[in-house]
This record gives sequence, C-alpha cells and structure tokens, in this order.
Amino acid sequence: MRVIGLTGGIATGKSTFAALLRARGAPVVDADALARAAVEPGTPALAEIARTFGAEVLREDGALDRKALAARVFADPEARRRLEAITHPAVRRAMREATDRLAAQGHPLAFYDTPLLYEVGLEALLDAVVVVWAPRDVQRERLIRRDRLDAADVDARLAAQLPVDEKAARADFVIDNAGAPEALAGKADRLLADLRAGRGRRLPNAPPVRY
Repeated sequence: MRVIGLTGGIATGKSTFAALLRARGAPVVDADALARAAVEPGTPALAEIARTFGAEVLREDGALDRKALAARVFADPEARRRLEAITHPAVRRAMREATDRLAAQGHPLAFYDTPLLYEVGLEALLDAVVVVWAPRDVQRERLIRRDRLDAADVDARLAAQLPVDEKAARADFVIDNAGAPEALAGKADRLLADLRAGRGRRLPNAPPVRY
C-alpha cells in the first residue's frame, strides 16, 4: 500500500480536501487524532510527559492539561524539543499501526493528514506528498473571517508556520485552493485518478503536478 502525505497551511483548506478524499473512498489517517490518542491517560507518552514537566501539567482526573503544557513550552524551545522527543515517536508508531491495518484490509492507497509533515521530516517515510495551497492574502482573509482575529494575530499565526509556498515547492502534487471551495471536488477526483494510475514522486528538478 502506498501512503501519501497530505499537508498545507493554516486556512488553506486541507481538512476540507481530506473530507473530499474520504467521501471518495480513500482512507485518511488523521495525525491530530493520533496525537490526542497518544497522550490519553494510561499511555506511556503521558507518563513520560508528567515525569518530564511535573504533575502540574495533568488535570485532577489524570488527563493532560493542554493549556498548562502549552504555557510551559510555548516560549521555551528546549522544553518544546523535550516534548517533541516524547510525542513524535509515539505518533509515528501509531501512524505505522494505522497504515498497517489499512494495508491488511487490502487498501492500495491511503493518505496521512498532518500539518507538520515537512517540519518533522516525514516526507522520507511517505510515497508522495500533496500540499493544499492558497496564497498568503487568501489565508489572511479566511483567518480573519473564520476565527475573527485581528491582523496582528493573523500575522503571528502565519509567521509561526513554515510558509505554504515553501511546502508547495517541495511537494509532488499541489492542490490550488485559492478559489471557490466547490472547485476542490473535481481536483480530488483528478488527484485520485492520477494516484490510482500509479503516478507518484516527481522527478528531480521537475515541478510539482498542480490541480
């Protein structure tokens, strides 16, 4: 089974595109869901987080206090690296288990939906990468409208991410979502047709396939 990475930037429409792929019968493994499950009460990762950062990052019921943990690591790069050293291996194990189950079920193709694909170096583990792209001004407009943020907050969120233009330049396939959401359905159909026909990694120095 081939595993195709699916990523994008904030407000580029990655989640909408993932839903379209699922609706067309393509399994999509959600990295955010795996990450939440990896730190549920009773998991080794949560126990290690508590040992590393102290009991104050746990709620009274033993669950992770995400706000308290975020406050500890937000402005401390070393603390963030320690957290990632705990969570990233746990999520990768969960990814392998999920994709192994899908392969055993006979699926020829699956997508791994993760916002930090390039940031954590996952591209080498995948058979190809799809980036859902939109111009920065469209990202800003969507964030202001969707999340009711002011311009400074929007710019801070965008600055915290690897630019989506850089992701698109590294991708094998780029989904242009600058326009109306209705156009995405046809692009999902075309991407799936190409992947099911065997199309994959682009050749060195070749541009990504754009839809």
